[in-house]
Amino acid sequence: MRFLVFLLLGVTAQVMAQTPKLELPKLEVSVNRVDQDGQHMYEVDATGTVAAPLPKVWRILTGYERMAEFVPDMESSKVLSRNSGEVIIEQFGVARFLFMAKTIHLIVRAVEQPMSSIEISLISGDMKHYEARWELVPVPETGGTKIIYHGKLMPNFYVPSLLGAKMVRGDIEKMMNAVLARLDRRDAPKVEAIPQP
Repeated sequence: MRFLVFLLLGVTAQVMAQTPKLELPKLEVSVNRVDQDGQHMYEVDATGTVAAPLPKVWRILTGYERMAEFVPDMESSKVLSRNSGEVIIEQFGVARFLFMAKTIHLIVRAVEQPMSSIEISLISGDMKHYEARWELVPVPETGGTKIIYHGKLMPNFYVPSLLGAKMVRGDIEKMMNAVLARLDRRDAPKVEAIPQP
C-alpha cells in the first residue's frame, strides 16, 4: 500500500532536521475515507518541512527514475516520455497488507509547474482512481521548503473497510518520512533535473 500512496513521488516525518536556532515542524498527515458511487475512496493530506532549499527538493522529486532508491515498496520507476512539462511515468511496486502482497503496475502523468507543483493523474494500471498534487513552498526564515501533498485514491482490489484508512495513513507516514529524510540527507548525490524546454 505504501507504493500506492506515493505512486510517484507519487509526493512528502518525524525525521525532520533541525536548524541551529529553529526546530522545523513535524509531519502532519490526515486520511479520510469517503464513499463515491458506493465505493470507498481515500483522501490524503500531508504537510512537512525540510531544511533542504527549494531547488534541491525540486531536483529530487522530479528525478522520477531514482525514486525506487528511497520510496518504500517501489521496485522501479521509468520515464516513458517528456514533453513541455508533462511526463509519463511507468512504475512497478508491491502493495502489502495483512498477510498478502500484490504486485502493482501503474502508468501516470505528471504535469510540472517548475519549482512550484507537480500534478499526478492515473493513465492506466492497478487503481480505479488516483490523483495527487505536490506543492512546494519556500520557507524564507530557514531557507528550507514546505511540502504539501494532497491525493485521492481508490484501489481496484480489496482493502478491508475497517482498517483501510489506518493502513493508508501508516503507509503515507512511512512514505513521507522516507521522502523527507532523502530530501534532507546531506550526503545525497546531486540529482540533475531534466532541463525544461
